[in-house]
Amino acid sequence: MDIKRVKDYISWLYYQYLLITCSYVLEPWERSMFHTIIVTVLAMVVYTAYVFVPIHVRLAFEFFSQIFGGQLESTA
Repeated sequence: MDIKRVKDYISWLYYQYLLITCSYVLEPWERSMFHTIIVTVLAMVVYTAYVFVPIHVRLAFEFFSQIFGGQLESTA
């Protein structure tokens, strides 16, 4: 794959991001603050999903396993 095409595609994606979020109208310091907040929020969402989703999936599996009469592995 051509490096120039990849670079153009990434710059096009970044431009689309600027258009969708309307951050192209911000001043440079405002844009950097906006990007910092967005990255921080996304990092917190990913961390929370990584920590809590497996716990909730396990609890839901145990709950539905008890409802439908299946035995848990620890009680078998």
